[in-house]
Amino acid sequence: MSTGSDKRICVICAWRENCSKRYRVKTNALFDVNCPDYTRDIKLKDKDVDKLVEDQVIRWQREKKEKPGHVITLSSEAGAGGGWIARILATELQMNIVGSELIHKVAESAHMSEKVIKSLDEKSISFFDSLISSFFEARHIWPNEYLRHLSLVMHASAQHGNVIIIGRGGSFILKDKAFRVRIVAPLETRVEKVMRDRKLSQEEAHEYVNKYDVDQIGFIRKYFNEDINDPKHYDIMVNTQNVDIETAAESVKKAFLSWKAVFETHQ
Repeated sequence: MSTGSDKRICVICAWRENCSKRYRVKTNALFDVNCPDYTRDIKLKDKDVDKLVEDQVIRWQREKKEKPGHVITLSSEAGAGGGWIARILATELQMNIVGSELIHKVAESAHMSEKVIKSLDEKSISFFDSLISSFFEARHIWPNEYLRHLSLVMHASAQHGNVIIIGRGGSFILKDKAFRVRIVAPLETRVEKVMRDRKLSQEEAHEYVNKYDVDQIGFIRKYFNEDINDPKHYDIMVNTQNVDIETAAESVKKAFLSWKAVFETHQ
């Protein structure tokens, strides 16, 4: 963690001046979210994200694998502990994390999306384009440019593998190609956690959690016409009300390893 005079920057929080949880940006920062406190309200700077994208694409090209690693998609309610669980999984499974806001920023920019998409070969791009078209046509949804970029960026990340993708509809876009996780907890539990972690009043924490929930539910309903809390969209759902984060992470890890064994037998 940083001190008041520490000049380290946090790629997650867009250089928030008074943050007490700032971490040094790692060389693989594009897919390594270190801060357990990141949320969708974060704003990243275009020039820094662009550099991270460029660095990661170069790294992908250098580390071409015959068989890519697996993918976990993790969706979490605010205050349910999803960020911490993702960090534990990333460490123990030696996977990288793709942060929600970072994916959004890349998908929002045609320039950045193009860099990521070009990390795939032409055959893969064509295949994913067809897959995405079929996906949305089946749901009678006509995606805009943002949603197409979002889908392609996620498929590109998954194609290179060994990643944990946070939020942004990853469970819906990647579906059977990923191990899908949802972390939940009762409203009161989440409000209390947000009060502690963010030093907010009960009213402020309640407002924060409610806004996050509404935004998250609305995003999935708008772009995928689905209910984010429907269990059929996940391979495992964990309620962290009476379970500590380490135990929750261990449960997800065991379920993932079981899923991985079955998945590999069908490849």
